Amino acid sequence: MKLHVSHFTRYEYDRPVALSPHLLYLRPRETPHLRVNNFGFDISPSAKLTWTRDSHDVLLAWAYFREPASVLSIRSEFDVETYDTNPFDFFLLPYASETPFNYEELERFNLSPYLAPPFAETREMLKQWLRDHLVDPPADTVPHLHALNQAVYTFLTYQRREEHGIQSSRTTLELGSGACRDYAVLLVELCRTLGLAARFVSGYLYAPPSDNHRSSGAMHAWAEVYLPGAGWKGLDPTHGVFCDDAFIPVAHAAVAESVNPIQGTLYSPHSVASRMQTDVWVDKLQ
Repeated sequence: MKLHVSHFTRYEYDRPVALSPHLLYLRPRETPHLRVNNFGFDISPSAKLTWTRDSHDVLLAWAYFREPASVLSIRSEFDVETYDTNPFDFFLLPYASETPFNYEELERFNLSPYLAPPFAETREMLKQWLRDHLVDPPADTVPHLHALNQAVYTFLTYQRREEHGIQSSRTTLELGSGACRDYAVLLVELCRTLGLAARFVSGYLYAPPSDNHRSSGAMHAWAEVYLPGAGWKGLDPTHGVFCDDAFIPVAHAAVAESVNPIQGTLYSPHSVASRMQTDVWVDKLQ
């Protein structure tokens, strides 16, 4: 599938402020299933850009600003081609064909950041939720994950939240609701509670105009689970599906907050009022 993405963010301040270097997690993650074409930034005030990779080997840009500003606008625009049309086109190693299973020793060492369990109190709450909502799940690993993904999708109420921040999985279960980023964090921690390596993913989702997708017009978030033989496979609990070629991953991390798409601070000797506008378009190219 060929897609065009435009992501615009604008911050307005009531007086000029100095801007710290900003981290930009906005360029999609290239894989054999995804190719990026024509990527570009339009940033005002002008900034010097440098590219690097973070501790999870995710590509990010640093924007260094030379002058104070009362308006900061950042637009990223790009075309992608996605090829993962069948999300179940993979093989598992025999020892991982049924759940639960144990990762091999070296693999477990490499996956340790993604296996870190939630705090004990939260872990007990997650275990109870699994007992209540994932009753008699299939033994086979893939159907088991599908049932877990469907349980999160079915038993929570989606609520689009405009405020910043991510709910803890405990808060999401107590409220029984959340946004896509809250669903993703919950699924990650449920998987870790089951002994499965999982990570948070930030990116974009193409939603056809005729579909009632929950996350249209915004960035999206989902989870990836590491399956021996298959590698990292995406699951979207917001829609209860395995991720296919409609999903455009940008950044992944063990801790969700570390890959917020735009990160930076401002400096001013006075109190500063601000407001933010964000617009995201994901369109299919003919």
